[in-house]
This record gives sequence, structure tokens and C-alpha cells, in this order.
Amino acid sequence: MPADESSAAHGRGRPRGAAGTGRVLAPPAPGALAKRGRPAGTRQPAVPRSRGRGGSGARVPRGGGVRRLYEQARRAWDRPLTAYYLILGAGLLITVLGLVMVYSASMIKALELSKPGTYFFRKQFLAALIGSGLLITASRMPVKLHRALAYPLLMGTVFLMVLVQVPGIGMSVNGNQNWLYLGGPFQLQPSEFGKLALILWGADLLARKQDKRLLTQWKHMLVPLVPVAFMLLGLIMLGGDMGTAIILTAILFGLLWLAGAPTRLFGGVLAVAGALAFLLIKTSPNRMSRLSCMGVSEPGPDGSCWQAVHGIYALASGGWFGSGLGASVEKWGQLPEPHTDFIFAITGEELGLAGTLSVLALFAALGYAGIRVAGRTEEPFVRYAAGGVTTWITVQAVINIGAVLGLLPIAGVPLPLFSYGGSALLPTMFAVGLLIAFAREEPAAKAALAMRRPGVRWKTMRRRGKKRPSGER
Repeated sequence: MPADESSAAHGRGRPRGAAGTGRVLAPPAPGALAKRGRPAGTRQPAVPRSRGRGGSGARVPRGGGVRRLYEQARRAWDRPLTAYYLILGAGLLITVLGLVMVYSASMIKALELSKPGTYFFRKQFLAALIGSGLLITASRMPVKLHRALAYPLLMGTVFLMVLVQVPGIGMSVNGNQNWLYLGGPFQLQPSEFGKLALILWGADLLARKQDKRLLTQWKHMLVPLVPVAFMLLGLIMLGGDMGTAIILTAILFGLLWLAGAPTRLFGGVLAVAGALAFLLIKTSPNRMSRLSCMGVSEPGPDGSCWQAVHGIYALASGGWFGSGLGASVEKWGQLPEPHTDFIFAITGEELGLAGTLSVLALFAALGYAGIRVAGRTEEPFVRYAAGGVTTWITVQAVINIGAVLGLLPIAGVPLPLFSYGGSALLPTMFAVGLLIAFAREEPAAKAALAMRRPGVRWKTMRRRGKKRPSGER
């Protein structure tokens, strides 16, 4: 091989000017490129500028930890299945905790009646099992079937409420004629089902009128919703149950507000209801005494405020974490109705402030989820029904807890899903099932639930997978 070809062959791959010298030249300094110029098509890497005082180049947000937690919480709240899980989880937790507290608060009362200590708990547990079946059924029913149940449920409830006033059929409990005797230890309070009936029927009525664009006229907004609601209120007040009448009135106002009632119309109906309530309270010594017991700290010479004061005593003696489950003192004959209307007081005594705040947080989560379902739906019936159920549960919880705290008069309404009483538990669990069904019907939630099915996910993965050649293994 010629010498020049050999040297050219040995010089391949070396830097320019290194051929034939036997030396490997070092790469040029960075400054040399700037002086001699860079080759075409190459870019000089940009040097990151330091931001802030640290000089590290990364921007550190102010309050980064708090802001990051806030963003994570906001993203979690905005997920499609947030309302679904909140309603399901909060409803079940309230029911289970209520069973525990009913067992603890009712043992002494059962022994006083010469019954086994688990007497009230077994009845409540049976009602919870039946209510769970109703909840599952309602959560799986389509919206059309819910609307189809509206008129039969309303007519059946009105029929039962009329039977309550028939002598020999209806029975009185604590001075209220609003119960039906079913045989054995079982009784039924039809007015509790009247709340659910008014919600379903009113939501279906307003949805049909909205589809026909009739809600812009005040007469179509009021008739026949308000007359039917007043009929139910009259049947309830015949039995003397003003607490349930207040809840029914709140549901009526909630439906009118969701339907977009004008301020004048809304204020007029509110004024009429307020005048009737004032008249009913003023003409009843029992209701006047309950009103006078708000915020008192002494039972009084005649003991008229005994229940209200001992409810405060129970809450005050609980402290931060309570005296322990089953260790209540007030349930030993001091506090009337410890397992029904004043079960929240026993909860505060045995579980303390931590237990009562937990119950409040669960009701707040349930109320928030119901408002979210009503606000995000495009279907009028779902919006009215979800808003009505949320109004029912929230207002009843506020009235019950407010009475125990001494902030409101004692209305005699149970704490939803928590207090003892199968007649109150069954329709409330069905209403929670309604909210679950509505939360599942949201388009984003429906898509998210479909993707969580094993079969759908497996088919999706197979569809997205690349096909291998026929001979590849």
C-alpha cells in the first residue's frame, strides 16, 4: 500500500490536523468556538438562569406544601366518582354508628320495660337490613322507574295517613296520633313516608312542567304542588306532629327554590306558612313550653325543661373523648328518649366532642354530595329529587342537633339514619339509594364505573395492545 494511502487510512476518525503526527489533539476550548464560529446546524446549549435567591433554577411556590395539599384535595373533589363514594360511605357509616349508639343508649330503657337489653337494637338491626335492601334496589333502579313510583307512593301514603285518624286503627304515641299498629311489637308511622312521596311526586310534576315550559307562570308553579303539600300537612297536624310538618314544609320550599320561584312568590308562601306555625304554637301550651326551654340551664320548678337541660348535661360531661362507649350516666333514667330524639346527647357523653364532630362531618359530606349531584345534572327530575332529598336530610339533622344543643325548640324529630325507629330509617335509606342512583347516572361517573369493570378493562387492554407477527413468540 502506498505511504500516502496508509497514512490516510490511519488518519480516519482523528481530529482535523492530527493525521500523521502520532498525537491526539485535545478538543478545543469552549471560548474558541465563540471566536472561530460554530459549525452550521449546531446550537449552543442554553445555560439555565437562576430564579430566586437559591440559584438552583427551580421556582419554589410560596406556601408550597399547603398549596400542593390544596390542589390535591381540589382534584380529589372534582373526580367523577367523588359524590358517589361520599353518599355511599357517609350513609353507611352514619347507619352503622347509629346501630352502635342505639344499642348503647337503649339498654337501660329496655330493662326498665322488662325487655332484654338488646330489644331495641334487634328491631333497629332488622329495619337496617330491610333498609339496606331498599337502598340497593333504589340505587339500581333507572330514573324512569323512580318517576313511575311517584303517584302510587303518594296515593298509598295519603291512604295510610287517613287510616291513622280512624278510631281503633290509628294509635297515639307520646301524645301524637300518627301511628298504625301492625301487630306484635311493630308499628308504622306513615308521615315518614310522606316526605319521600312529596319529593318524588313534586320532582316529577315540576320536571314535566319544565319540559312544557310552564314554570314561568306562577299558577303552574304553585298548582297543584302547594295544595297537595298543604293536604299532607293537614293530615300530619291532625295527629299533632308539628316536627314532621316542619320537615315537610322545608321540602316544599326546597322544591320551589329549585324550580326558580320568584322572590315575591317564595316570600308569600313563606309568610303564610310562618303565620300558620305561629298560630299553632301560640294555641298549644306544650309547644309554648318547648319554645321557652331554648337555652335554659335549669329544669325549672315544674320540670318542664328537664329533657332540654339534661341533654346539655350529657354533652357537657363528655369532654373531648367521652366517658367511653356504654358508660353514659344520663341514660339511667335522667334523660328521656335517649335512643330516639336525644341520641346525639348520649353520643356526646360517651364519645365526646370527637364523636359528635365525626357525626357532623358525615352529615356535612352527605349534604355536600347531594348538592353536587343536584347541581351537575342536566335532567330536571334528578335535580329536583336530589335537591329535595338533600333538603330533607340536612334540615332534619339541623333541627334535631339544634334541639339537643339548646339552640332550637325540641321538635320531636329523629336524627336521620342514626336514631332508633324503623319507620324513619326505611324511607331515609331508600332516599340515600336515590342519591346513589343519581350520582351513578352522571356521564363522567358512568364512564368511570364502566372502566372499573374487569371485563371492560381486559377488552380495552386487548384492543390497545399491538399484534405480534405470526411467527413471533
